[in-house]
Amino acid sequence: METLHNHGERRLGIVASGSLTKGVEVRLDGGISVEDIAVGRYVTVEGEKRRFFGMITDVALDAIDPRLMTMPPDVSDPFIAEVITGTSTFGRLHVLPALTIGGDALSLLEGPQPVKTVPAHFSTVREASEQDVERVFGQVEEKQFYIGTPLDMETKVRLDPEKLVMRSSGVFGKTGTGKTFLARLILIGIIQEGAAVNLVFDMHNEYGWEGTSEEGRKVKALKQLFPSKVAVFTLDEENARRRKVSTDFVVEIGYDEVEPDDIAMLHETLGLTDAAVQATYRLARRFGERNWLESFLAIEGREELNELAQSLGEHEATLAALRRRLEMLRRLRFLVPHASENAIQRILESLDRGIHVVLEFGRYGDDIASYILVANLLTRRIHERYRERVERAKGEDVARPRPLVITIEEAHKFLNPDISGQTIFGTIAREMRKYNVTLLVIDQRPSGIDDEVMSQLGTKITCLLDDERDIDSVLAGVSGKSELKSVLAKLDSKQQALIFGHAVPMPVVVRTREYGSPQSYKEFGFREALERKKKAEEEAKDLWG
Repeated sequence: METLHNHGERRLGIVASGSLTKGVEVRLDGGISVEDIAVGRYVTVEGEKRRFFGMITDVALDAIDPRLMTMPPDVSDPFIAEVITGTSTFGRLHVLPALTIGGDALSLLEGPQPVKTVPAHFSTVREASEQDVERVFGQVEEKQFYIGTPLDMETKVRLDPEKLVMRSSGVFGKTGTGKTFLARLILIGIIQEGAAVNLVFDMHNEYGWEGTSEEGRKVKALKQLFPSKVAVFTLDEENARRRKVSTDFVVEIGYDEVEPDDIAMLHETLGLTDAAVQATYRLARRFGERNWLESFLAIEGREELNELAQSLGEHEATLAALRRRLEMLRRLRFLVPHASENAIQRILESLDRGIHVVLEFGRYGDDIASYILVANLLTRRIHERYRERVERAKGEDVARPRPLVITIEEAHKFLNPDISGQTIFGTIAREMRKYNVTLLVIDQRPSGIDDEVMSQLGTKITCLLDDERDIDSVLAGVSGKSELKSVLAKLDSKQQALIFGHAVPMPVVVRTREYGSPQSYKEFGFREALERKKKAEEEAKDLWG
């Protein structure tokens, strides 16, 4: 019996039935074992007029006579077993055709086209060849970034970085499936191909100087791979020093920079009532936008608080509860009365020079309130600057700012249905790329993200999910949802992902590329190394004439 390890265009079977919306059923040839077939692999179908390219989404057992299922024959004799297998009983594949490749004039001239029909009865189904996959996903040149390879193939699959950053994207998967690993790869691709600049809110210090592999080993992160293109900012200089990480800027945020809108984002995390949130706006009107927080926290004693409540027309218990909740801000060392340097300005200056910024949270990464406060506060102001500059570019002869991708973890905390309509992150996701800003959201609970925001994500990279609601959320609105659902549920728990959306021509299951060896570092940072070498050669040439 043939095995699946021969990577030729081996014949698998013939088309027995099917439809355009649900895919086609393929009867396996007698010599092919169902045990050698796995969902997520690619096949081609030789139609009468065109070739179809599709993915196996299900594998099943079938029989000509249903009685064989209830009254199995005696197969202890190998000869009888061989006669029955492939004649009375057979394997069946469900294939979801996605594209036509070659075979018709349009496909030959313009490349793979979306399917608009189904192959004829009894069309031959074969394993897709490496050349077929390259024809669909494009041949990866030596200097181009690739994310991984299809199952049991060596062909490299490329995410198109230009298309990736045109709309917001998402990386999803349950805990321990490699979301951070994949997000690092995607950020490397964006840097390597110069598609955009990145601002990464690095919750657990995984993207700046070094990160952790799936096996728990230390691996180089963005700063080590691209030393001249990445700046590491930190909220916690002491933590960075202890980890021997060299930082480019220590971020301080002044009490005078915190607005009521920033506190409103924390209402769920801090357990604030609606009345308490509204009180922050009254406090800002009373003390001024720049002074309200410091003035409020400086109040001591019940009498003084009671007087303030009466002057504002607030209930004293509301203000007392608000003050208790906001006391946690005093523990955050990066919050100071007035910042010595403007962090937003420093971030924008770096982004304008094409320098990617990773903001490490240090010890504050375990405090979700700190993460939400800082990510929201900085993003609101940076987005505001981008909006001003894009609008000015429309009216004046000035260049638009570089495309910016903002990476956030625990995305459901910013984009859940209750608050996504009011948050800056919900605004950015809905704008798509109106002001040259998009998101890369990372989350293990996609069902916690607002459905409208999920529908605006252009590309989704999904590791294993086992919660039915999470799977439905990720696949909402996708063509062939039920078929892809079975593929997603069967992913390995490590180093496999289903990718679909704008950055790939059709859904693809990839085995993610190797990361952590000297050779992989060389491949990731080759452009940087070449540029440094070229610059050194030019300097030597100038020096010695």
